Amino acid sequence: MQRKPVSRRAGGLQLSTETIIFTGVGIYMAIMLCIGILASKKADSTTNFIVAGRRMPIWIGSATIIATWFGGGTMMGGAGASYERGLLGVIADPFGGALCLFIVGFFFARIFRRLRLLTFIDFFQNRYGKTAATIAAIGSISSNIGWTGGLLVAFGFVFETLTGVPVEMGIMGGAVVVFVYTVAGGMWAVALTDFVQMVVIAVGLIMLLVVVLIDVGGWGNIAPHLPEDTFRMIPAENSASVWLKYVRAWLIFGLADVTAQTLLQRVFAAKNEQVAQNSFYLAGFGHLSLGLIPVTLGIIASVTMPGLTDPETVIPELAIAHLHPVAIAIFVGALLAAIMSSADSALLAAASVFSINILPLFKRQASDRLQLLATRVSIPVFGSIAVYVALEVQVVYDLILDANSVILVCVTVPFIVGVWWKRANRTGALASMAMGFLTWFVAILYAPEFPGDLLGLLVGLLTILVVTPLTQKMDPPEPLRDSDGQEVEFKNRLGTLPLFSRSR
Repeated sequence: MQRKPVSRRAGGLQLSTETIIFTGVGIYMAIMLCIGILASKKADSTTNFIVAGRRMPIWIGSATIIATWFGGGTMMGGAGASYERGLLGVIADPFGGALCLFIVGFFFARIFRRLRLLTFIDFFQNRYGKTAATIAAIGSISSNIGWTGGLLVAFGFVFETLTGVPVEMGIMGGAVVVFVYTVAGGMWAVALTDFVQMVVIAVGLIMLLVVVLIDVGGWGNIAPHLPEDTFRMIPAENSASVWLKYVRAWLIFGLADVTAQTLLQRVFAAKNEQVAQNSFYLAGFGHLSLGLIPVTLGIIASVTMPGLTDPETVIPELAIAHLHPVAIAIFVGALLAAIMSSADSALLAAASVFSINILPLFKRQASDRLQLLATRVSIPVFGSIAVYVALEVQVVYDLILDANSVILVCVTVPFIVGVWWKRANRTGALASMAMGFLTWFVAILYAPEFPGDLLGLLVGLLTILVVTPLTQKMDPPEPLRDSDGQEVEFKNRLGTLPLFSRSR
C-alpha cells in the first residue's frame, strides 16, 4: 500500500506522519490509563465495580451507551459495508443498532432498573432457574468475547493502515491498555473513559467528513456517480432467502442485543428509572446520527477511491488522503476511542457475568471480596481469548454479527417473554432455548444459504408459546424478583416517563 510521505518541521526537527500519530496515540492512551487509575478509588466493592454504585447521571449514562454501541463495527465495518453495498449493507448497524437502543429504553429500562440486579442473568435465575441462567451466561460470555475480538481486529487494522505496524501488534497493544484501565476502575473507569472517547469520536468524525466534502467539491460532485440503488433500504429481489437475510439484518442487533449485558449494565447503573429510560433515548439518536457519518464516508469513497482491496480500511485510507498529519493523529484517537469504548464494555460485561453467575456454581456464598477479585481477574483472561479470536478471524463486521447469533437463538425469546408474560415458566424457556439452538445448528450444517439464527429465533418463539401453556400446572411460573428477593409487580414498565421534568 502506498502511504503518503508527509513530514512536518517543528522546532528544527522533521516529524513524520507516523511519529505524530504515535505521539498523539501515546498521549491518548496515557489519559485513558490515568482515568482508570483515578476511577479505581470508587471501585471498592462488587456493586461499585460492576454498576458504578447505581449513581450514574444521564450525561454520563447517555455518553457511555453511545460510546459502547458505536464501536469498530460501526466505524470500520459500517463504512466498508456501505462502500460495497450502500445503505442495504448497513441495515444491521447503525439502523438496527439504534433500533435496539430505542427498544431497550421503551420496553425494558424501567423494569430492569427497578429490579436492581447486577447482570441480566440474575433475571434468568429468578424466573427460569439455574440451568437456563447458566446457558444464558455462557451465551453472553461467548458473545462478548466474539464482539471484543472483532473490535480488536478493527484496532489492528487502524494501526497497520496508518503507521505500518502489523495488525497483530496493534491488536495486542490495544488489548493491554483496555485490560489495565478496565481492571483498575470497573464501570466508573469505563463510563468516564467512554465520555472522553465520545467527545473524541464526534470531533474526529465531523472533522473528517467536512474535510472530505470540501476536497471533493461537495456532495453534488459525488451523487451523479453513485449507483441508483445506493440509498435503497428494501431489497429489490423478492426471493425468500433475500428477505430472510434482510429481516435478520434488522434483528441481529435490533432485537438480539436487547439482552446485551453491556446495555443492561448501564440500566442497572443509572441513578433512577427516568435516567435509565432517557439515557437510551438520547443514545439512540446519538448512535444513529454519528453512525451515518462513516456510512456517508464509505459511500463517498466508493466514488473517489474505487477498487480498494479491503473496504474495511476505507476510513483510515480517507484520513491519509485528506487530513494533515496532526489532524490524522486526532482522527486516529477517534478511531481508537470508538474501538476501545466498546471493547472495555464487552470485557466488563463478560467478567461481570462470570463472577456473579458462573462463580457461584463452584463456590457457593462467595464473598464480595472474592467476587470483586474474580471480576478483575477474568477481564484479562477473557480478553486474551478475544485476542486469539481476533488473530484467527480478521473480519470486523462479520465477526461482530456472528457473535450475536447464539444470543438471538437461545436467549432473546425467553428474555422478552419472561418480562412481558406472567405465565412464562422454566419448562417453556428451556424448550425454547433447546429448539432455537438445534434449529440454528442444523441450518448451519445443511442450509447455510438461509439465516439459521433467524430460523432458530422463530422456532424458539413458537416453542415457548406452545409449551408454556401446556406446562403451567407441573411447572408454575416464578414471579419477577428484585435483588433482595422481593416480588416486583408487572406494571408501569413502558418508557413513558418525561424526558426533562423530574419524575415522582
